[in-house]
Amino acid sequence: IPPAQPEAGFATRLRADAAAVRDRLAMPLLLAASCTYQGDDQRRLDLLAGIASVARAGLLAVGDIRYHHPDRRRLADVLTAIRLRTTVDALGYAAEPNAERHLKPPAKVARLFARHPAAVANTLCVLEATAGFSLDQLRYEYPDEVLEPGRSAQETLESRVATALAERWPRGAPEDIRSRIAHELCLIGTLNYAPYFLTVHEIVRFARDQGILCQGRGSAANSAVCYVLGITAVDPGKHGLLFERFISASRGEPPDIDIDFEHERREEVIQHLYDRYGRDRAAICATVIRYRPRSAIREVGKVMGLSEDVTARLAKASWGPGRETGLAELATAEGLDIADRRLAMALELAEELLDFPRHTATHVGGFVITRGPLSELAVVTNAAMEGRTVLEWDKDDIDALGILKVDVLGLGMLSCLRRGFDLLRRHSRANHDLASLPPECKATYAMLRRADSLGVFQVESRAQMNMLPRLKPEKFYDLVVQVAIVRPGPIQGDMVHPYLRRRQGLEDPEYPSPAPPHDPNELKQVLGKTLGVPLFQEQAMRLAIVAAGFSAEEADQLRRAMATFKLTGGVSRYQEKLVAGMVKRGYTRDFAERVFAQIEGFGSYGFPESHAASFAHLVYASSWVKCHYPAVFACALLNSQPMGFYAPAQIVGDAREHGVIIGAVDVNASDWDCTLEPAAASTGGLALRLGLRLVAGLPEAEARAIVAARQARNGAPFGSVEDLAWRAGAGRKALEALAAADAFAGTGAARRRAAWDARGVASGPGDLPLFAIVRGTAEAAMADQAPLLPEPAASLAAQSAGETVVGDYQATGLTLRQHPLALLRPRLDQLRHADTRRLETARPGSWIRLPGLVLMRQRPGSAKGIVFLTVEDEHGVGNLVVYPDVAARDRAALIAGRLLLAEGRVEREAEHAEIPIIHLIVRKLTDCSDLLDSLAQGEDTAGPELLMNSTGAGDTAWAERSLGRADEVKRPEPGARRPPQAKLPASRDFR
Repeated sequence: IPPAQPEAGFATRLRADAAAVRDRLAMPLLLAASCTYQGDDQRRLDLLAGIASVARAGLLAVGDIRYHHPDRRRLADVLTAIRLRTTVDALGYAAEPNAERHLKPPAKVARLFARHPAAVANTLCVLEATAGFSLDQLRYEYPDEVLEPGRSAQETLESRVATALAERWPRGAPEDIRSRIAHELCLIGTLNYAPYFLTVHEIVRFARDQGILCQGRGSAANSAVCYVLGITAVDPGKHGLLFERFISASRGEPPDIDIDFEHERREEVIQHLYDRYGRDRAAICATVIRYRPRSAIREVGKVMGLSEDVTARLAKASWGPGRETGLAELATAEGLDIADRRLAMALELAEELLDFPRHTATHVGGFVITRGPLSELAVVTNAAMEGRTVLEWDKDDIDALGILKVDVLGLGMLSCLRRGFDLLRRHSRANHDLASLPPECKATYAMLRRADSLGVFQVESRAQMNMLPRLKPEKFYDLVVQVAIVRPGPIQGDMVHPYLRRRQGLEDPEYPSPAPPHDPNELKQVLGKTLGVPLFQEQAMRLAIVAAGFSAEEADQLRRAMATFKLTGGVSRYQEKLVAGMVKRGYTRDFAERVFAQIEGFGSYGFPESHAASFAHLVYASSWVKCHYPAVFACALLNSQPMGFYAPAQIVGDAREHGVIIGAVDVNASDWDCTLEPAAASTGGLALRLGLRLVAGLPEAEARAIVAARQARNGAPFGSVEDLAWRAGAGRKALEALAAADAFAGTGAARRRAAWDARGVASGPGDLPLFAIVRGTAEAAMADQAPLLPEPAASLAAQSAGETVVGDYQATGLTLRQHPLALLRPRLDQLRHADTRRLETARPGSWIRLPGLVLMRQRPGSAKGIVFLTVEDEHGVGNLVVYPDVAARDRAALIAGRLLLAEGRVEREAEHAEIPIIHLIVRKLTDCSDLLDSLAQGEDTAGPELLMNSTGAGDTAWAERSLGRADEVKRPEPGARRPPQAKLPASRDFR
């Protein structure tokens, strides 16, 4: 490929390179040439033809294509500006000079190269030379390090399975397991997949040897071989899972085993794979990151010259209501003038950019391992993260080529459970793991039926909590259904309500029969476990085969369509065949169409039964620990953050509701992690001590140095801020962070006193400018030295209750004191605002006004624009339902509000649920977040005026603070002090 302006130096290099490689090329050397429409195309073609002739090379006609249609030229310039980090106005010669870099018809190409027809002929020759190539020719060999000496891969696998069978069932395995194992090993040998199973088994064995909790999931849970080898934890025979869902000779596709590891220790497994197989033979797949509304708005707006406040405003508003509308409508809703030409063009270009590939990133854990060099298949590059190499192909490329991969995934709940099991062994002398927990615990299921599932794996979301009292789980398979039913697939397929009505006994399961001579019970055999409602992909496949005459291959194609929920409408093309097949067997057309509508729901998102069973195992394990050892569960959960739906404040609040005593962060008692302490008055005899990890701005290294300094004197407590600074060598920033968290309260220094003392400590001894102190020697020698000139005590005003609570939230994300709304309650009561206790007892249809802190916002794609909010006050939580019209009208409050006042109608369902399910159907939302600022300003006992103002009763100061005017800027007077603002932890928002 020549440079834009070929020179003599290029011609010289081409001659030398051509002479060096000519004898090793399968085709003649060709020099690419294109027409750029810059006025000198023919002269440039003649020059390139001459250079190629001298080098004894040919000329190759290329299009230098960048876009498929001339209309894309504007977008090409935008992408160039994004890449160069400049604006479109400043692109200069980097911009496209014309719109000719698009696909052209052959006749036009022939006309452009009329003086050099050989160039076009050479292009056709290249195409003909690749005509016999197919991607399925790319194959590789499995690694052979895992083989036992003198045995083939199949023999090694059979030997390991036999050993595992004897260990698991010393008196002999059940007949069902033995028959499944024999069938699976036969198929594995036929398809030559034994090396793959051995590789996965080796990875799992390494994790177990290192004490890393792991569990396979996905379709691998259908395999008895995986179960016996310990790769998965679910017995496929016990749950009736089909191996053919995992591996099938008719599909001709490789198996795909997903393994979850503790998310904090997954990197150990990844580095083990690199060390064992080498970076030339092991790499992680890439993944393609695409433009979404927020990124498109921000990047296009920036290069188009829009101001940061406009792009930030649009990007922030792209969450929530209006997501399904165009960007122009979004801008209009935000009060922007789309008649502005630059803004309108930026929005139009951002719309064009949506779903464009932005960059490649590292896949979450898809590993490809080969026997020979991986670079012989594709390009392998270094990842942005140190110690990782990435294959440039993504997961879909790997699947299309039939290349085996292992998904090495991280799961936070496994980290939580491993910590929980460690705590149980340490404090309760209970030795448990995932396989040894007592099965079918009635108390655990009773807890779940009460929706007491905060922090529990997979069933802690608001939708799952609402489903638990309805579904009323009593056995393990109920948890399998629970995991699978609250998904977009079953919801959009109208499977949820029919299943619940049948489970509650409100209607009988429906199993229509086909016409003779077909088996009248064929549907019951497929759908009996789920009361006639298809909830799993496997059931949809079996239903298509049994009731519609699909072949196994066609049913698998249907499964693929259901699995690729990213592509909408993939299932629809099977409608006529399925409906016609069912009608032909004697089913009514109406019933057949209802069945298809249910199956079509899987096109959005549906769970395989094996996947749901694997997850249900972790649901039960986490529920059991929470039920019997709430302090252990909360401690493990806090030490595994960030994970799950809930912030530490809610986890701690839930533990307190279960009778667990909570100890505050304390420099004389806290470790880095949260810990457990004996306490007879606490549930289970264990209290939870919050760890230093919760202190914002405190580095882990300094926190551990503080703990080590305390333990170095047999746990002798620190006497003051200065004592800690000298003994632990803590710097000023660490001291200030601890003071802000009120962690010196145990030394007698309240927050402000500790903060004052921290400012007075210049630094730890390790930072003294006149001495080069070696840590661990000079520090120890100076530890007993008192300051030469003690500073007289300063008179500091005590914090108000509001300031104390806000300070707690700012420093640790939670408070063990009063809830912020408890401090505001006198004002709220005067205005007759309700609390969550009133919400729980209100009659259906009654109207209330409920203030609350926003914990999370959710807007599921299957909810048709409805937004679900969870708010909290000092008594509990409330669930709000905001319909699209209210969400559009009160968008600003909905998206940005931290403290909301919701007015609406109470909806209560109690007849067929274990506990009442209560929602507030919101008709009006008001942002009262400015009330939180009053707490930070010490206004604990003020009257209701501020609340009246915040809810729209003429608070012009609030309007000026929050909104401002387009033609003026509000600035404080010289010397004026800006009032403090309460920065509580942000809500957790899920789209």
